[in-house]
This record gives sequence, C-alpha cells and structure tokens, in this order.
Amino acid sequence: MSRTPGATTHGRIVASTFEPAWWLPGPHAQTLWPVLARRKVRTRLRRERLELPDGDFVDLDWAGPDDATVVALFHGLEGNAASAYAAGLLEALARRGRRAVLMHFRGCSGEPNRNPRSYHSGDTGDIAFLIATLARRSAGRPVAAVGYSLGGNALLKYLGERGADAGIAAAVAVSVPFDLLDAATRLERGFSRLYQRRLLAGLKGKVRTRAGVLAGRIDLLRAATASTFREFDDVVTAPLHGFAGADDYYRRSSSRHYLHGISVPTLLLHARDDPFMTPAAIPPASALAPPVELELSAHGGHVGFVTGRIPGYAHYWLESRIPAFLDRFVDKTGVRLDFPAPDARVDSDGEIRV
Repeated sequence: MSRTPGATTHGRIVASTFEPAWWLPGPHAQTLWPVLARRKVRTRLRRERLELPDGDFVDLDWAGPDDATVVALFHGLEGNAASAYAAGLLEALARRGRRAVLMHFRGCSGEPNRNPRSYHSGDTGDIAFLIATLARRSAGRPVAAVGYSLGGNALLKYLGERGADAGIAAAVAVSVPFDLLDAATRLERGFSRLYQRRLLAGLKGKVRTRAGVLAGRIDLLRAATASTFREFDDVVTAPLHGFAGADDYYRRSSSRHYLHGISVPTLLLHARDDPFMTPAAIPPASALAPPVELELSAHGGHVGFVTGRIPGYAHYWLESRIPAFLDRFVDKTGVRLDFPAPDARVDSDGEIRV
C-alpha cells in the first residue's frame, strides 16, 4: 500500500467536519438523544448462528444484498442489532448497496451463551474467527469492519495484533475507550455514573441468569453487589477470562497499546467531550500507525454525533461519515481501491487541534 509523498512514520489527527445540533448542547444530550428519542429503525435482518471452535456460538444479523462487499459490525457494551447506532448503520449500509453483518458478542443476542465465560473489551478471538469465516465465503472480495465503543476497542486490538494479516481492507472505530482504566475511572464521576449504573445492571443480570454455569468460577455475591465497573471486572471479567485482576485486564486489553501495529486504512471517530472517558485517553499522532487517521471533534458525546438545524429533526452523522470513508477504499462490488490522499491538511507533527 503506497503512501502520499511526504508522509510521516505515524498516523495523523485531523479536525472533524461534524457540527452538533444546536438544540442538543453538551455531551449528555448528544449521547442520550439517539437512545431515548430516536425513532426505531426497521431493517429486514436475517439471523445466522455461527458455531465457534470452543463449542460456544455467536449470532449474526445480516442486512443488504447477498452479492455485495461485506462490512462487519461490532457493537458496544451490552449492545445488539437493535441498538440505535447499530440499527442505523445496518440500514444505511444496506441502502448504499453493501452487505452488512453485525456479530453479537457472546450472550448479547437474546440467548445466553453456553460456556462459562462472557465477552470483554480485549476479546479478539471471536472477531478473528468471524473475519476468517467471511474471507472463506467472500470469493476473494475484501471485507471491511466497523466497531463502536467496546467493539471498537476489540477491533483495533485485533487489527494491531494481526497487522498485515488482519484480513480487513478498511476499518472504522467510533468512540473507543482507548485506555480502559481511564474509562472505568471516568464512569465513577458525576452524571457519567448513570451510564455505569445502567450498563452494570445488564451485566449483573446476565450473571444472575447464568449463576449455575458460573458458580465456583466467580464470587457470585461480590458480583451481585459490585457498584463500579472496576469492582465488576475484578470479580467477574478478570477471573472468567484469565486476567489477574481488573488492572491486568485493563492494561492488556486497552487498544491504545496496539494502534502502532495497524496495517490497514483505519478511521477513528472521537469527540473530546465523550462522557465515557477523559481527553487524556485520546492517543497522540505518534501512537498511531501510518494508515490510521484520528478524526477528532470538540463535541459529539459517546456514539452520538447528532446534527440537524430544526429541533427534533435529527441527522445521524455517523451513518454518512462511515460509509463515505469505506467508499474510499472498497467499492460495493468488492474492488479494492488505492490508498487516497488524506481528507484534511495536517501540520508538521501530524496533528490538528480542535
């Protein structure tokens, strides 16, 4: 893959063109509007159960024409195909003639998974198996990928681990918690505690449902009384997935440590006011591999990015920005395109401040 003349040895940070809706000021309004107020997107989906090598399974939801380039989607913590951001992008990609597939992480499709384990921010094994499966089925067509939040962190970690062998032509990651310890700490403060409380309720509910499978592997009482992600990850996520504790899990699973190993064109979409983490978690250009562009906006919240001039009439910017980026590298019939020039001018150290 060739680079443009004068390219640096690292990635670039560019200013986003996103302009938030004036009637949704602040990070929480941007974050909550799609969840609480967006009209449900109704897209025809076809479900497939993908059996995994360890005897477990993940469920896939497909949209779009069967003979088009595949875009794999990876949802955020406790998400699924009905999550507003996922349903919106599935519909947007299908409308543009692409075949989209959302992989539900284990236990997130409405049915408990079989094995005494779950999913987590650094779990790349199932992503690798899905990409390999898609490659076998695609008759040589390239595969693209999009990940949101937790799914974006896992996708970036996968890309960094696999490098040129990732099997993906282009990728987008949105609102990624690049530093998991930073995210866990931020969610213990202020209004963000409400996000933590809601997400923890879902995670703890799954533990209760699977208590018989998990008994003897984790402390069920401590899991039921955990009030922060750090407590939950220490008593549930870490022991179920081979980590020494929450700190070991955060250190080994944070995607920031893997960004330098990415070898495919990758766009990171991020807002400085993301209420799930602090600006300190945002990686500098020097941490990014050359094919990586971090498109940074001052506002947008967490997987929000809602624009629109008329109150109540929202435009979900991600659903146009993500397909536009993928169109730069792979067309809908599977033709891989050359690496184009960047969308924005950058300064000498590869960064633009917004």
